[in-house]
Formats: sequence, structure tokens, C-alpha cells
Amino acid sequence: MSDENGVKPHTRGCLKTFREVKAYLKADLYRYSGEVSIKQFWKHFIFTPGYQYTVWMRYCGYLKVQSKLLKPWYAIVKLLLLRCRYKYGIAIPEYTKIGPGLFINRFGGVYVGGDAEIGSNVNITHGTLFGYTNRGERKGCPIIGDGAVVGVNAVVTKDIEENGVAVGIPAKVVSHAGSEGYVNRKVKLPLEY
Repeated sequence: MSDENGVKPHTRGCLKTFREVKAYLKADLYRYSGEVSIKQFWKHFIFTPGYQYTVWMRYCGYLKVQSKLLKPWYAIVKLLLLRCRYKYGIAIPEYTKIGPGLFINRFGGVYVGGDAEIGSNVNITHGTLFGYTNRGERKGCPIIGDGAVVGVNAVVTKDIEENGVAVGIPAKVVSHAGSEGYVNRKVKLPLEY
């Protein structure tokens, strides 16, 4: 079963090539450290819960859409992702459509519905929920535009346009200044693979 674009459920945000995974993880790392190197990768992979979760999430999504030969690796990486989920309190499914430059600030209480779409250079902080609405004109998960900022304890039930700054319960856009001034490093787009 596929959607109207021919994409299987729970795979639409999965990166298809290893080159894409590598480019996205470099972009994510740049958001944390301001530089991309093996030393910075290991430092943030070991000591930064948000980056560690992002690494497992992106690899898990990649392995999910690969050949049957790699399916055993998918199962192992999925278990590591679930371990991080319970250890750090971050729950973002591997099939969530997320642009490069994801920055998860702190850990605990981060929940993103799998059908949400998150743009590039987006900050997510602890106590954030990207919810799901079952009915009405806004049925489904929200879309978070590039450069958006979602504040602490926000419950996002509506789309947040590009460069929107949303706070509160339910989250409301209070500014269109985006992540400018909140983040000192942004990933330049488009990425080179």
C-alpha cells in the first residue's frame, strides 16, 4: 500500500543513499559544533544526547528502505534507537521527514509524530510535542518550515511556516525572525552529497 505519490507508509522521510545520510549527519553536526570533523563527531555522538539520537534515527531510516540483505542491521539499529528513546526521552520516528541541520537542544520530553514534516535548520528543545489532530481542517501532523524555532513546552498542532517562532500551549507563532539570533550556525542549502 502506498500514498498518492507512490511512497510506502512509514518510509517517506527515510534517506535513500548512504551519501545522503553522511551529508545530513555532517549538517546536523555542524549545528552542534560549528565544524565537521571525526573528533567532533565522536565528541557529540558520545556526550550529546540530541546528536546521538539523530545519528541513530537517520541510520535507522536509511537501513529501513535498503535491500533485504541489510534488514538484520536495521533491526539492530532500531533497537539502539529505541534504547536512546527511553534513555533520553526523545521520540522521533526514523521515517519522519526532517531536513538537514536538525538541532535537539537538551533532552527529555521531545515527541514528534511520525507524519510531521520538519524543515532545515530547525531547533527543537525539551518539553516539545509535535502533535497529531484526528479531525477537522488541520487533520494530521504539523509541518515545521525551514529556520523555525519551537520553544520549551510548546505543543505544536498547526503548521509553522518558514522562520516562524512558536511558543506556548497550544503553540502560536509570535515572530517571523526564525532561528536568526537563536542559533549561531546555520547549514547552507542545498547540501552537496
